[in-house]
Amino acid sequence: MSENESSDSSESRVSSEQTPWSVANFTNSLKDWITRLGNVWVEGQISQISPKKDVFFGELRDLVADKGFSIHSRRPDVLDAVRELSAGDRVVALVHPDFWERSGKTSMDVLSIRKVGLGELLERIERLRQQLIKEGLTSPERKLPLPFLPNLIGLITGANSDAEKDVLQNAKVRWPEVRFQVQHCPVQGDKAAPEIIKAIELLDSDPNVDVIILARGGGSFQDLLVFSDEKVVRAVANCKTPIVSAIGHENDRPLTDEVSDLRASTPTDAARRVVPDVVEERKKISQALERIGLRVLGFVQNQIELISAIRSRPILSNPFTLVEDRAIQITQLRQKLFSQVSNSLEKQQIQIAGLRGQVRALSPKLTLDRGYAVVRDKDGHVLTEPKQAKTGQKLRITLAGGDLGATAD
Repeated sequence: MSENESSDSSESRVSSEQTPWSVANFTNSLKDWITRLGNVWVEGQISQISPKKDVFFGELRDLVADKGFSIHSRRPDVLDAVRELSAGDRVVALVHPDFWERSGKTSMDVLSIRKVGLGELLERIERLRQQLIKEGLTSPERKLPLPFLPNLIGLITGANSDAEKDVLQNAKVRWPEVRFQVQHCPVQGDKAAPEIIKAIELLDSDPNVDVIILARGGGSFQDLLVFSDEKVVRAVANCKTPIVSAIGHENDRPLTDEVSDLRASTPTDAARRVVPDVVEERKKISQALERIGLRVLGFVQNQIELISAIRSRPILSNPFTLVEDRAIQITQLRQKLFSQVSNSLEKQQIQIAGLRGQVRALSPKLTLDRGYAVVRDKDGHVLTEPKQAKTGQKLRITLAGGDLGATAD
């Protein structure tokens, strides 16, 4: 039985502790499974490349995650393309999985490879920019205000970089007591994106960090591509702590500038925007105190003048003047009231006397006083005619001095 036939026979069996596969059978099966994947287009970044005369070996890394795989090829057209590449280039490649049975390692046979062009990168960045705008991640309303005087500043930058020195030195000059928590990480290359994201999440989770500065001192467009990587950009947009993007590239601004809470033109500018100038602030305080002092002095002077004006009034120089004036007014009012009451009583007395005269003139008693009499029958009816009395009828006669009885003849 041949080796291949033996392998096919082995693959038909179920692997178990009692019937294990041989290493050769397993590697044969593994090679078959991997080969079945077929050809795949992938995008990544060249991290290592060793072109030879008839073959090249290298490594292709993920643009964000810390993952990669080995690549190789013997194709002449691929070898020609590889000679134009260098470590750090972003490429698109058509690969076919290949398994080395002897070593048990996997490598990708490159069937085609090309460098991602600048125009293509710009187009991708612009599509992502429009998507971010559509999601509202660039809206001014969502940007967080920076604290006036941060207690602790988080700084994400390359180790021993000019950007780090610029931020720290300028911040210390402006406010010597300012404190930093620095997170060093790569700011370009295939490992930059995951390290930057990790640093952002670490500082954002620290409640003592008041603001974060993401800084790099400029570079070529390709060097700054990591700051337009979607995962990095979204990490900046999702940061709950105010974050400043200070990448230092005026022409092709990275997308972190669009979604950050503040864009600084350079790391030095970031230090100036985040940390107040102690000399300038002291000057502002002195000017404010001077303005307050002048306002207080003016207010006091106005009050003194007002009090002096009030004190100069006659009523305050002799307070009894007001009482005396009121007393005179009250006396005059009393006299006027008494006069009005007296006149009114006099008029009423005259009216009463007149009415009394009228009443007396109409009174029957005055008529009786003049000698007249009133004759009434027994029922009290007044008789005005002689014929009203019958002979022998009892009558009652009222005179001025009294009543008397009489009999009609």
